[in-house]
Amino acid sequence: MINSNSAPLGMAVTPHHLASQSALAVLREGGNAIEAMVAAAATIAVVYPHMNGLGGDGFWLIVPPQGNPVAIDASGAAGELATLDFYAGESHIPHRGPKAALTVAGTVGGWHEALKVSAEFGGEQKPLSRLLRDAIRYAADGIPVTASQEAATRAKQHELEDIRSFADVFLPNGDVPRAGNRFTQPQLANTLSMLCEDGLNSFYRGKLADNMAADMEKLGMPVTRADLAAYQPQRRVPLRLKHSKGEIYNLTPPTQGLVSLAILGLTDRLPLETMDESATIHSVVEATKLAFGLRDRFITDPRMMTQDAQDLLDPQYLDALATRIKPHSAADWGKGKGPGDTVWMGVMDSSGLAVSFIQSIYHEFGSGVVLPGSGVLWQNRGASFSLDAGHLLALAPGKQPFHTLNPAAARLYDGRTMVYGSMGGDGQPQTQAAVFIRHVVQGQPLQQAISGPRWLLGRTWGESSDSLKLEGRFEYPTLAGLRQRGHDVELLPDFSEAVGHAGAIVRHTNGMLEGASDPRSNGSAAGF
Repeated sequence: MINSNSAPLGMAVTPHHLASQSALAVLREGGNAIEAMVAAAATIAVVYPHMNGLGGDGFWLIVPPQGNPVAIDASGAAGELATLDFYAGESHIPHRGPKAALTVAGTVGGWHEALKVSAEFGGEQKPLSRLLRDAIRYAADGIPVTASQEAATRAKQHELEDIRSFADVFLPNGDVPRAGNRFTQPQLANTLSMLCEDGLNSFYRGKLADNMAADMEKLGMPVTRADLAAYQPQRRVPLRLKHSKGEIYNLTPPTQGLVSLAILGLTDRLPLETMDESATIHSVVEATKLAFGLRDRFITDPRMMTQDAQDLLDPQYLDALATRIKPHSAADWGKGKGPGDTVWMGVMDSSGLAVSFIQSIYHEFGSGVVLPGSGVLWQNRGASFSLDAGHLLALAPGKQPFHTLNPAAARLYDGRTMVYGSMGGDGQPQTQAAVFIRHVVQGQPLQQAISGPRWLLGRTWGESSDSLKLEGRFEYPTLAGLRQRGHDVELLPDFSEAVGHAGAIVRHTNGMLEGASDPRSNGSAAGF
């Protein structure tokens, strides 16, 4: 927490300290939380390239001091050539290579739309060249490779080293860059500079778009110049949950924001304040299974939804669903969606404007395809489509894929405002629940709520097991209590990236800001 005699001017929490500092620098210069977040988003796209980038998607949740929150869906749809015939002979969409790079990247469009929201709040706006300045410098001059990037590159080298454009950038001289080595991305630096000169829209409708589309065609990607030109991010009315502690917000489909809110809505009907750790985790896990059931039954491209997601958060509906949670026995469940590499970031400024934000390329390093002329690494989010024409998530040109991404925020009845979130696919809603319940419901200090041992129901990277995985720091009685209830418990390392990189910022009623960053990441909570 910031301790000073005057009101703080802002705070940023990101999973890489350089992104936190980029945001903080913009806040120091009088920029607002949205502008600071664009700066952080650009920086982290460069310094955490295995987790996110310009070739991915983004989701914004903007909470003004007064008035309704604004959500931005900056995710792209399948390209016009991404038909079932295009994948004839495949049992599923490949996770790597040009056929995996089948959706438009929405990230840069999301930055553009967020800056339009920023302008609507009034005041002098920062030039784009200022917001992208750090990112350009880090791409051109280099950054120290993180241990996280080295580990991800080493783990996925066998999947990616035969993709020439990937190897040229991420395996210099054929080797995995070691933690601490200088890592440069000169083509990406040029692309970021072009965006400053020609505007963010040039990513979709300018010289840069022409350059990228030509590379896409050469590489055999099913995304075209027309797909780029047609792209527009969408403003959405966020989902909201009436909780006993306040109103909680999250993203609409095609994200699983519904899952995060449903877990909190279901557990709000249980006496969590009086539960021990084993009973608390059991309750959240059982609520997670029910929420995943809603996800797998209903969530797809919002234009094709047969059920209004907000209606699934109706109090009477949640009352009935909560009765299926048995306090002493674990229910059977299906399979999870698996992991996802993502960054969550939060920023608050002196006016009380708050931003909860997620940026992703889906799996680590996305499709592995780097567009040679621009240095943009393209996502593989479209791999979540099904090649079964009758499936809820069946592939179709122009259709949005399912997203695990969902940044969260809350306005608490005690007057506090909170933004929070995590990376981690299936783990995102579970980690959000852990952080919110520990801090808001059970009263743990914010950093303790983030740092404390966590769990994951579902699969981790490269694993097919859908067991309940817990970090090794849990006490034996907690593990024993879960096993007694019938959970298939496996242990993870003490601090495991499998349970995500969480973060949170809380604005207190006296104007003070409190932030917490995850020790599992390379990040920081920075304020002034």
